[in-house]
Amino acid sequence: MQRRLLDYFIIALKGVAMGAADAVPGVSGGTIAFISGIYEELITTISNVNLSLFKTLRKDGLKAFWTQINGNFLLALLTGIIISFVSFMRLAKYLIENQPVLIWSFFFGLIVVSIYFVGKQITKWSAITVISLIIGASIAFYITSLPSLAANSNPYYLLFAGALAICAMILPGISGSFILVILGAYKTLSDAFHNFDLKKIALFAIGALVGLLSFSHVLKWLFKNYHNTTLAILTGFILGSLNKVWPWKQTTSVMDDVSGEVVAFSSVSDLGTLSVFQKNTNNFESYKTVLEKSISPFTYSELNTTDHQLTFAILLMVAGFLTIFILEKIGSKVK
Repeated sequence: MQRRLLDYFIIALKGVAMGAADAVPGVSGGTIAFISGIYEELITTISNVNLSLFKTLRKDGLKAFWTQINGNFLLALLTGIIISFVSFMRLAKYLIENQPVLIWSFFFGLIVVSIYFVGKQITKWSAITVISLIIGASIAFYITSLPSLAANSNPYYLLFAGALAICAMILPGISGSFILVILGAYKTLSDAFHNFDLKKIALFAIGALVGLLSFSHVLKWLFKNYHNTTLAILTGFILGSLNKVWPWKQTTSVMDDVSGEVVAFSSVSDLGTLSVFQKNTNNFESYKTVLEKSISPFTYSELNTTDHQLTFAILLMVAGFLTIFILEKIGSKVK
């Protein structure tokens, strides 16, 4: 299909949405790609990157190479992702530190409605698809309940972290940024972007490229041979990820950033949630969350002697719903 300049501009905007989502630990850019109607094209395009491209470049020239690689699509999408990811990472950090309930409410609403839009693409439900959905949801829920590892500042660790995180980034429901948090690499990468540490950024990018090219072949094969089952698993991933983005949390244990010791949060503060403690003390570096659990807004308010912000949270959940409806409508027109 011949695309217009406007089409590529809209694809770039979808990239902006994907980058913004991937900058938040708990939200997947793959979900945005799926809802906006470009997921399978993205996976197919990535999986087509191989050595034959260089043969095409040598024999037929740059134009044939660019067409085979679906270059216009990739350029538009990656431009949006990179600009958004680099710029939004700072904003996301600020919002998570200062308005955690509100930002998580927006993404919770976004992900809830995503379950419907991804699930409705399953053309035939059967016992296998239902079981696949349950398995996907269980895996994602388990991942969101894993404790975070100690921060690892070794730059070469970013190779491994990049390869693993990028696989999650292209899976709807599983957040690449959250995988970085679990691996203890999120802060290292965030600091690298903040300080423009090109060595660390390059190492992460190399690891991500290797992981992306490898995993995309697996996904392409699954879509080709087990389309409905794959969709059911991906829908389950999104469903299970809701545990991570639930806005009201109680912190169970934290890690001292200096000593690396993991302690019960109750020994640090009488409050129930680390983010509230950090905001009250204006200290966002001394402790990092290791384990937390989802609680009701009213329990959150009691534990932290603070407003649960339920009204604003519901409004932002609705805003998340509407965002996905808009993306899905755009996706149905421009693919």
